[in-house]
Amino acid sequence: MTEPTSPNVLEPQGQGFAPRPKKRDVHGWIVLDKPVGMTSTHAVAVVKRAFSAKKAGHAGTLDPLASGLLPIALGEATKTVPFVMDGRKAYQFTVAWGTQTDTDDTEGKVIATSDARPEEAAIAALLPRFTGTISQVPPKFSAIKIAGERAYDLAREGEEVVLEARPVEIDALRIVSHDGATTTFEAECGKGTYVRAIARDLGIALGCLGHVAHLRRTRVGPFSVADAASVETLRESAESAAAALLPVKAALSLIPELPVHRDAAARLKRGQSVLLRGRDAPVESQAVYATSGGILIATGSIEQGEFVPHRVFNL
Repeated sequence: MTEPTSPNVLEPQGQGFAPRPKKRDVHGWIVLDKPVGMTSTHAVAVVKRAFSAKKAGHAGTLDPLASGLLPIALGEATKTVPFVMDGRKAYQFTVAWGTQTDTDDTEGKVIATSDARPEEAAIAALLPRFTGTISQVPPKFSAIKIAGERAYDLAREGEEVVLEARPVEIDALRIVSHDGATTTFEAECGKGTYVRAIARDLGIALGCLGHVAHLRRTRVGPFSVADAASVETLRESAESAAAALLPVKAALSLIPELPVHRDAAARLKRGQSVLLRGRDAPVESQAVYATSGGILIATGSIEQGEFVPHRVFNL
């Protein structure tokens, strides 16, 4: 990765002027271990600043009160964001019993209380009802759009927010610890699942009410905690930031790779399909990516013996 080119813009810094680094093309993924209190938008700004990058975006919002993995795509990696957002996610979260809030976490105002506290056995007996494909009403304070407006914006303005239940997939939900007043869980789930809604609905079903007191995301699609970099690492030095940068194709590790020769790569770069030959050619596939000499060329699908490119990369 090259160093930033010589700056040609000055901005005020105290009594004098300091150079502003020129924006540059940077391609890859930073899996940020986002701290509590930071918005996803601020997190993207931190990463862009660390690399003086022209283009960046995150793969799935993480609430300010939550910590954990926020994958941020730089440059050409933004073309692979859907492969990360559509992937499975894992969380560790703590539910505080006895209080329900309007946001289903500690940020909201209390709307109901209960003196009851659940036994661990009662919680465990209920968990099968919250695994598999279930019907879930998203929190009123969520990013879901209603007539073009975010639900949380309408809720903050005092408007009545009514969201329809929708099917979500929860692969696993297990108890990590329980002390009577709180219970910590691990959850593995699909796209669109709200952990805050799990806490809310568990509390209602148990008759004791509850809300999320702590939430940490530990996996997003192909990315795990082992891939994560802290804000401090990115700010430490250009070298430490560069070491944390993952290749663009890291987002595609859960789908098949198709190596192609140079001529086929040239056709794909022009947006043209490539006929696959040989008995090792993959069968029909909804998602696959092509590489040439280890370099990512395109993502696409295999249809009737041809690789059909959907997104082409300039790397």
